[in-house]
Amino acid sequence: MPKGAGTIQALKVSQWLKDWDQVQFSPKEHRRKPEPYFYLFSLQASELRSLCGISRRSTNRMTARAADLGIQREHDQERSDEIGRFVEFGYPWSTLTEAKRNSDEFHDLRKPGWLPTAIVVNIIGKGEMRRGVALAPQDAVQIQDIGNVTTIALPNGKLGDSWRSSSIPPFEVIDGQHRLWSFSESNETDFQLPVVAFNNLDISWQAYLFWTINIKPKRINPSLAFDLYPLLRAEDWLDRAEGHPVYRETRAQELTEAMWSHEKSPWYDRINMLGEKSTTGVTQAAWIRTLMATFVKPWHGRGSRIGGLFGSRLEGDNEVLGWTRAQQAAFLIFAWSAFKQAVINSNDFWAVDLRQTAIKSENATVKAAAEAAFYGNHSLISTDQGVRGFLHVLNDLCFYSASRLELRNWQADRAGSASDANAVSIALTSLGKTKVALYVNALVSSLVSFDWRSSSAPGLPSEERRAKLVFRGGSGYKELRAQLLEHLSRTDSDIGNAAKRVAA
Repeated sequence: MPKGAGTIQALKVSQWLKDWDQVQFSPKEHRRKPEPYFYLFSLQASELRSLCGISRRSTNRMTARAADLGIQREHDQERSDEIGRFVEFGYPWSTLTEAKRNSDEFHDLRKPGWLPTAIVVNIIGKGEMRRGVALAPQDAVQIQDIGNVTTIALPNGKLGDSWRSSSIPPFEVIDGQHRLWSFSESNETDFQLPVVAFNNLDISWQAYLFWTINIKPKRINPSLAFDLYPLLRAEDWLDRAEGHPVYRETRAQELTEAMWSHEKSPWYDRINMLGEKSTTGVTQAAWIRTLMATFVKPWHGRGSRIGGLFGSRLEGDNEVLGWTRAQQAAFLIFAWSAFKQAVINSNDFWAVDLRQTAIKSENATVKAAAEAAFYGNHSLISTDQGVRGFLHVLNDLCFYSASRLELRNWQADRAGSASDANAVSIALTSLGKTKVALYVNALVSSLVSFDWRSSSAPGLPSEERRAKLVFRGGSGYKELRAQLLEHLSRTDSDIGNAAKRVAA
């Protein structure tokens, strides 16, 4: 196709079996019945990128420029850079150091860097919404079918490298965004890419396509796939598949290890990672179970309207919070750090009582006494039930208030895993500047006035001791969560109102 032309000639590929009509299609679950065909065509890489909106940037919100690529997929710039070097002169030249690539000595290693695998995109239909924004009529793509040959008319009948949509872009990438982003905006090459384009494909089918393309044939790490396409975290059909539980367990374990290993975490070296009876602290297994019951909980379509912030579609939305693993770890560390500081600074009767009890102990250091209300043997906070209670309330209220807190506006300044200490530290710094940070600080300020003493606390009246025994055992999780929500609901604030709605 000539550069700047206004139409694309595409081949219409009919691909539908009669038996597929028996598949359970559901617009309510974002799986409406798809068209029985897709399109094949080629397009200059830079022009395809502009149609997909990958080069589009926003400066009216706090968004890292390299990460502002749409919320379904996270972009790894290093991966795109590697592909860009491959396109330039193939393999193994692309793997050499910069000094060697610039040296005449290795010119014999240069080869063509073909990219014959198609970029898979979805053509957004008229009236479709993404993140509450509708596709503008002037940005819509017009499709005209004549037999097996199709003409796709581009927005405004023209297209160039600098074209930008006035609303949302008309194309969205299902698979291949790193190949597409490997071409810089200043790249004037006529390098074309093959494209497979679906027409107005519902969002769950897009997740399904990504899964089948990247997981089934290649068997890449399932946890990595869920990072690349967060929507997969909320697919109910994956709850019964092998990969989805693996994702949740792997992610919960990774977040637990981050809480244990990051120096800024209040739980640094305080989690019983091996489950040893002689070692103090909540066990790693208990942390993993708690995260799977809270933040990494699957979608909320079966009996509960509150899902996991890291594993469910947000309320009233088609999509899932696209935070990276480093962001997820940073959020948990930030919240626990804020809670710990609030407890240490608290003059509430229960906190003062636990500190005074610790001071009377012959073995307590000054530091241990000051932190007794948080870490002490008589504090619920440092128990399995306390960890789950706090994380339940933190998840529930943030999930319920996600839209108002503009959680999606917090983007990663650096892609990384939860075990990448530098990426987590960078995320911690940027998180402190967000609206959700203020909300978390207000939440812990309200939670600190709850009586977090356990039934073993010395000096408790018999009636209070009996009342606190309900927090022991498996039923204690539910009871503590309910009492925390009831406590917060008495607060005359947005947090109190949210707690009432969540409890209801």
